[in-house]
Amino acid sequence: MTENLIKGVDHVGVCVVYFCHDGKGEFVMAKRNSNTRDEHGRWGIGGGGLEFGETIDQTIRREIQEEYCTNVLNYEFLGYRDVHRVHDGKPTHWIALDFKVRIDREKVQNGEPHKFDEIAWFKLDKLPENIHSQFPNFLELYRAKLETF
Repeated sequence: MTENLIKGVDHVGVCVVYFCHDGKGEFVMAKRNSNTRDEHGRWGIGGGGLEFGETIDQTIRREIQEEYCTNVLNYEFLGYRDVHRVHDGKPTHWIALDFKVRIDREKVQNGEPHKFDEIAWFKLDKLPENIHSQFPNFLELYRAKLETF
């Protein structure tokens, strides 16, 4: 029965990861709480799994609207990553499609307070403590593209 399969555990999961910026050098992050799957108390840039039948463009727009209550102004595909981790003692495998996304800063709100304790804006040279375990690799791969607005 496929309805009991878990993305990233029972089969390779596909997700979008988005670095949402204001076009002026700042980007938004959310602090994950205990209701998220993992990385509790850590700051992350945002992401979500593709749903069956949904395009990548639809996923980006839906996820950003859900998490940050704002629309996508434009986006740029940065690349992809094979993400292998262990969650709840089980190996996981995700293909992360990474994007740089410009959003309207004035409209940004915490759209999922049940998942995020807070959201805040940062600069690349002033990151918060306790960042998501995958963010350093994301920065290493894409820093040059993220520094240009």
